[in-house]
Amino acid sequence: MLTPWRDDPIEQLEALVPSSMKWDFILVCDKHKPGSEKDAKRKKFLEELEKKGFIIKNIEDKKLFYGVHAPSEIFRKYQCLLRNPDTELQNPHTRENVLITTRIRIVDFILQNTETSPEETLHKLIKKKVFEAAFPLHEQEELRQFLKVNWARWRDILYRQPIEKIRSYFGEKVTLYFAWLGWYTCILFPAAVLGLTQFLYGIFYYDSSQVSKEVCEANATIMCPLCDQKCPFWQLSDTCTYAKLTHLFDNEGTVLFAMLMALWATVFLELWKRQRAEVVSSWELYGWDEEEEELALQLINNPKHDLQENQHSYVRSMIMLLLVMLMITVLIGIAHALVIYRVVATVVFTQSDFEFIRQWADTVAVITGAVLHYVTIIVMTKVNKRVALFLCDLEKPRTFSERENNFAVKMFTFQFLTHFSSLIYIAFFLGRINGRPGNYVRVAGKWRLEECHPSGCITDLFIQMAIIMILKQTLSNFVEYLSPWLTYKFRMSCAKGNDHRKERSVEPCSELEEWLRNYQLNEVNVFSLFDEFLEMMIQYSFTTIFVAAFPLAPLLAFLNNLIEIRLDAIKMVRLQRRMVPRKTTDIGIWLQVLEAIGILAVICNGLVIAITSDFIPMQVYKYTYSPCMLQNHTDIDCLTGYINNSLSVFRVQDFEWQMKLPEKLPDFIRSEITECRYRDYRNSDDYSYSVQFWHVFAARLAFLILFEHVALCIKLIAAWYVPDIPLSVKNKLLKQKYEKLKRELRLDYILHEAPSSSSISEGE
Repeated sequence: MLTPWRDDPIEQLEALVPSSMKWDFILVCDKHKPGSEKDAKRKKFLEELEKKGFIIKNIEDKKLFYGVHAPSEIFRKYQCLLRNPDTELQNPHTRENVLITTRIRIVDFILQNTETSPEETLHKLIKKKVFEAAFPLHEQEELRQFLKVNWARWRDILYRQPIEKIRSYFGEKVTLYFAWLGWYTCILFPAAVLGLTQFLYGIFYYDSSQVSKEVCEANATIMCPLCDQKCPFWQLSDTCTYAKLTHLFDNEGTVLFAMLMALWATVFLELWKRQRAEVVSSWELYGWDEEEEELALQLINNPKHDLQENQHSYVRSMIMLLLVMLMITVLIGIAHALVIYRVVATVVFTQSDFEFIRQWADTVAVITGAVLHYVTIIVMTKVNKRVALFLCDLEKPRTFSERENNFAVKMFTFQFLTHFSSLIYIAFFLGRINGRPGNYVRVAGKWRLEECHPSGCITDLFIQMAIIMILKQTLSNFVEYLSPWLTYKFRMSCAKGNDHRKERSVEPCSELEEWLRNYQLNEVNVFSLFDEFLEMMIQYSFTTIFVAAFPLAPLLAFLNNLIEIRLDAIKMVRLQRRMVPRKTTDIGIWLQVLEAIGILAVICNGLVIAITSDFIPMQVYKYTYSPCMLQNHTDIDCLTGYINNSLSVFRVQDFEWQMKLPEKLPDFIRSEITECRYRDYRNSDDYSYSVQFWHVFAARLAFLILFEHVALCIKLIAAWYVPDIPLSVKNKLLKQKYEKLKRELRLDYILHEAPSSSSISEGE
């Protein structure tokens, strides 16, 4: 069965081809100069395919088109080696008892692994411009029309997806992506409702927060300058609006919302495992093994293929680790550059000629910094992809799936740091490493680090997340759809304008017309599906990791995904060439990524509430230092006096030499300033930490430990309570095994017991 292809007569293979020829793949190339190196390599590659029994048809137009049809022998060997994995054939979408998706996948594997010389494959020939493209055809049949009409349209945005139809046309891997994305979007709805409720609660009590009232009424509280270069003293009441906005998402419901989102993340993953089990059980792929199939395809392509065993090199792993750490250092350095920008921008905006910019210098610096961060994300995404590919090439993985998994881990790590390094700084370091008046921490000894607002740093985190997420979900999706649409329209218009067959009055070839229609579609990037998964992983990170600071993230993600599903469907069905179908039983390494994000979400949300939010300091004040506790008052809000208590006093004469005070005092100051206030818990005599600072510090630490342990326990209980595989699926598989064993037993009886019984009767 596994004799070399060159030993099989081509005439015999051609006899196996059905009368109605359908082409498995199309190869396209330019007309090279006869006798050139590219022309020789093209002919050599086509000769290798013919030796393997492929039928090749050449149609000449402005470019050379080659239709490739694989012999039936390939698929018989595939079915024999893998015990016919396509047991549940769908007659309308099969050829020669092989699913069309399986057929395309096998032919693609052989094309990609056919060598004209050592290690010169089709991929390298395309890089060298020997061939321009290689793609399977979008077939003009009922299935594609069904997907166009019932799936790849904007009007179907609220309808369920035809999962089985998608599988029949695009294969299991694409289907599982859309099944996962659809399930994720459905489960996002309750999270979106929770987040919106949390936000509306803040709006409802917008004017009733005692902390906001104190900020708005603090006309006599003079705050220290925000920069060294003649920045003015300012009134705390100037930030009244800022304080009210902070209360929208930093309020009494924040802790409960964060706990519920930690539970939601766990329930989502467990329910997806159940959903995946139900979907895959109907595909009868539980016995399918990816490694076994790849080995079978290698042997079908080349019976003399040498087995490449698994290898591990500690030296290579160490080099890989060092290179990854170097890249991580670069990404952290970029985050530092963004911090420096914010520091410098705050100084520049504070000295602006425009009163609005001067008044909102901090906020304008945060907004422009977020936009710059978004631009950095766009640039670094391309850099990260090249670096991750280079590192994967160094690793030399044995199989395609190993390479894909290694690439996914590295790319997600780099992208995660690119997106979140600046957010991590704002959430956990902003305003905590900047020092104090008289002893500020400065960048290059010149610019001092920025401070938090007296109401906390959580608003800065909210602004940064909102801008990045909104830009990613509007501009990125706009470009993602508009770019291929415009490219497709441009190529179609160029094709109509340059159709020389009409000028020659030649009847167009129906096959050529079909090939040209497919060629004019946008090229399918090998990373197309990977990029979609990666985009969703980053979105899921935004939805869970800092959701305590941005409760509207689930709502934005839900609305985006409703559009994303149809956008991806339209691209795949209408605007792109047909994607090579891949077989799989799950979403692969991405499930582990989701689990890691879920654990990070618990840790980060606990840190946001304990460190970034003012929830803990307010509770410490309320139950230890408030009038309700010290003076036993019950007729006032227990947070009365919190703002004054949270601000320390600094003597202006103690400013360091770098501080240049303004020559002209603000209008609201009627006498010389001797003291100003700043956000911290310090003694007024020697500026050392006060006892209250250590009380707050201990409370933060205790809450963090308690929150994370409770949240993780809830996650574990939810994971245990919800089985990964539904009982219906387990019972279905059990019945299948039982029926299979009964058939085997019946067959054994027919082969052995029945002949012996007949011989006995004959003897009698």
